[in-house]
Amino acid sequence: MELFKQQFPAKNFLFGLIAILFLVFVFKNKEIAILFFASYVISCSLNPLVDKLSKKMSRSLASALVMLGSIVTFSIFLIPIFVMGGHQIKSFLLLIPDHFETIKSFILGLPFVSLTDLNQMDWGDVVSSASGVTTNFVTSSINFSKNLASWVVYLLAACIIIYYFMADKNVIRKAFLSVFPENIKDKADEIIETISQKIGGYVVAQLATMTSVGLIVLVGLMILRVDYALILGLITAVFDLIPVIGPALAFVIIILTVSKSGPLIIGLVTLVFLFAQWAENNLVRPYIFGKLLNLH
Repeated sequence: MELFKQQFPAKNFLFGLIAILFLVFVFKNKEIAILFFASYVISCSLNPLVDKLSKKMSRSLASALVMLGSIVTFSIFLIPIFVMGGHQIKSFLLLIPDHFETIKSFILGLPFVSLTDLNQMDWGDVVSSASGVTTNFVTSSINFSKNLASWVVYLLAACIIIYYFMADKNVIRKAFLSVFPENIKDKADEIIETISQKIGGYVVAQLATMTSVGLIVLVGLMILRVDYALILGLITAVFDLIPVIGPALAFVIIILTVSKSGPLIIGLVTLVFLFAQWAENNLVRPYIFGKLLNLH
């Protein structure tokens, strides 16, 4: 019995039991688990600011100031998009069927299309499907308004969780490490700190890079006086989160939008988009990711 206790200490058993219960909780409560995970990721990205401010004030006050500043910054960025882009979004969605019609005429006019099965496709079904999707999207805005209240509740809950993840960072870590055996506690603490730093650095770096590519596309399209420049810049930034496929989808949407503006505008818009991708992947991304994640 003594030999069994030496080989399998109580803390090892407790750690295994907690791990199993945690997996069961995640499986049974996916939404809550995602909420806590997202809150942890955001808190990791804000913790460096809290750590700096906590040298001059209490950690609770530093966490409150960082949280308030983040909410204000996010609101300043997001509110103008909704105010300026709300009408553009609705108009853009309503014009999607016309854009499909223009692309259809262009594709069917290509010499090699007559030699393939593309010429036999029922493009009317494609356009009508797009029109139906657009109409349903616009009419579903009422349901979106109804669900807005639940999103506000989730947002408030996330803000509270993020605050406590930042304010009680050391307390939470100490409690979490208490379940580890003594012989691996220091190593676990080192791994947790590394994970926290890398996650926070990655989030900040990803936000910076997607913002840069969106701003370049936005400014370029505004200079060319392209309609829906704000929405197209936002789409480019958001789709940049999806590796490889995201930028390609954003480019297709942009080309669909400017398809009626003539070959010159299409060519210039293509150059703007390619320049934005080149600048992001060769200038912004290497510098920011290397700086924040300590990469070569």
